[in-house]
Amino acid sequence: MSTERRIPLDRKRVADTALKVLNEVGLDGLSLRAIAKELDVKAPALYWHFKDKQALLDEMATEMYRRMVADVVLAREDTWQERLLKSNRGLRSALLGYRDGAKVFSGSRFTGTLHAVQMEDTLRVFTEAGFTLARAVRATSTSYLYTIGFVSEEQGVQPLPDERREGYDMDERARLMADFPLSAAAGAEMFQDYGRHFEEGLDLVIAGIAARYGSGDEAGSRTVR
Repeated sequence: MSTERRIPLDRKRVADTALKVLNEVGLDGLSLRAIAKELDVKAPALYWHFKDKQALLDEMATEMYRRMVADVVLAREDTWQERLLKSNRGLRSALLGYRDGAKVFSGSRFTGTLHAVQMEDTLRVFTEAGFTLARAVRATSTSYLYTIGFVSEEQGVQPLPDERREGYDMDERARLMADFPLSAAAGAEMFQDYGRHFEEGLDLVIAGIAARYGSGDEAGSRTVR
């Protein structure tokens, strides 16, 4: 009989392992059976901690958020523009660390209230700059949805930063669309240089918020890089 002591199974260990398996097989291949195999336990053991796969995805998204918060430095003196830049850059960076990271994150619900700490602080930044609470929520939600959508499309082409799916060769695309020269040329703007395009789009979102909800000097000022 083996005398080796097993590491106790808990929610964090299961979520950490699930994120590891996610990077190997993607969301479609992620199953409780595959996670249990990696943990060297039987699949039913996971149901002591998560009632179903969605509950596990919720915890995975929460763990992704915990890691993101640890890596993003926010300051109380941030302007609302700086807050949007920092938080959305941090979100994109965190999601890109996982295969199908955006899909896992966008379809899940946070466990606990850790996210409320940053949310409360960010809403304070906005309301102190002159935004109503409703407009502060709309501004932050819009930028968040932009980032989630952008990364979802980005990972559809590049599942991980060092991978690229078949079918996205720009020369081949241009050849196939030779009868549509503008659309052919647009490929480089759609499927390459994602970092630069993300920044340009985020600038557009922030400029739009300032134009639509302009509130005092902060909301009307130039975007800070």
